[in-house]
Amino acid sequence: MRRAGAWLLALCLLSGTVQASDKHAWTALREGRAVLLLRHATAPGTGDPANFQLDDCRTQRNLNHVGREQAQRWGQLLRSHWIEPRLLSSRWCRAQDTAREMGLGAVEVLPALDSFFQTPNAAREQTATLIEQINARARGVSLVLVSHQVNITALTGVYPASGEGLILALPLASPARVLARVQP
Repeated sequence: MRRAGAWLLALCLLSGTVQASDKHAWTALREGRAVLLLRHATAPGTGDPANFQLDDCRTQRNLNHVGREQAQRWGQLLRSHWIEPRLLSSRWCRAQDTAREMGLGAVEVLPALDSFFQTPNAAREQTATLIEQINARARGVSLVLVSHQVNITALTGVYPASGEGLILALPLASPARVLARVQP
């Protein structure tokens, strides 16, 4: 019985540590000392169709019903943490739609968040550009960045699920310091 009690205590302490860490991450995000880097919500498929055109959403993978609901839940979650962020997105429709579905305001396009899935040789330079552009922004403003798996993996080493977010410490570095992972 004592052993079970010790395990339960250890589990409670571990769970409290995780919660304290998450609380720190959310506070840092709210205060503009961290950013939320979010993989666009669920858009079935991989990569982009052969007829992909950046200015035509009909030629792209787009959010499905599940993806729209994920994005709306992100908006609810951010509001529940008293976070009113600036929303920055890649130019891909699925990323912009993820940001818009949050219902938190205008979405600003940031090409450094664009997918380089089709051009992997661009990864290093584009990741460096993203770090530079985010670090050049004034602190104290909450930022949510909506991007793609390849971009997030290049910056953090993490392979996120669709709709998953990572709270990253500022200033950004390579690799970025992950304060918390938030599931979709």
